[in-house]
Amino acid sequence: MGTETAGQRESARGPVVSGTARTPDVRPMRADARRNYERLLSEARTAFTEHGTDTSLEDIARRAGVGIGTLYRHFPNRTALMGAVFQGEVDALLAHARELADAPQPCAALVEWLRAIITHASTYRGLSRALMTASADDSSGMARCSVPMREAGDALLTRAQQAGAVRPDVSISDLMQLTNGISLAVEESPDDPQLADRLLTLTLSGLKGGARKP
Repeated sequence: MGTETAGQRESARGPVVSGTARTPDVRPMRADARRNYERLLSEARTAFTEHGTDTSLEDIARRAGVGIGTLYRHFPNRTALMGAVFQGEVDALLAHARELADAPQPCAALVEWLRAIITHASTYRGLSRALMTASADDSSGMARCSVPMREAGDALLTRAQQAGAVRPDVSISDLMQLTNGISLAVEESPDDPQLADRLLTLTLSGLKGGARKP
């Protein structure tokens, strides 16, 4: 009973991220629970796209044909639901980072990946703000998205720095915050399709600052 209570407390806080990886003890879902889980994810994805990430959780549960208690059994809080919804997009961004790992121009590869993040974040209103908040809290339900993204971005950034294309004092945390800030600005200015590229260009100028030419 003590172990179960500790697990419930951990679930309520969201996934815990530490320096040592461990395999979670996850029991297989029953068929009906799996169907509820998939319906909730599908309806949440649609609702977040149409209405933003602050959409009503009660409405998501209703559209999925389940009670709000069922939603909370699968997703103890809003950020846990968001993390599950966005996992597919994050996986695609991580795969893209791996594809860019050996690109001949490290700085261009980094910028391409940052641009992909902005495109991804603009799909869901409110996602950029959630990612900015999650970056300061590794126990957040969004940590499952933000932590591996920081690790993938750090690899691209380090390679660009080693090539002398990016200043050595630039950190991936600051860079991800800048990227999320650009995403938020793009979200607030839907009538300016060139805004992301302009802000990325300004960011790149700052990144190159005192770096030697590659």
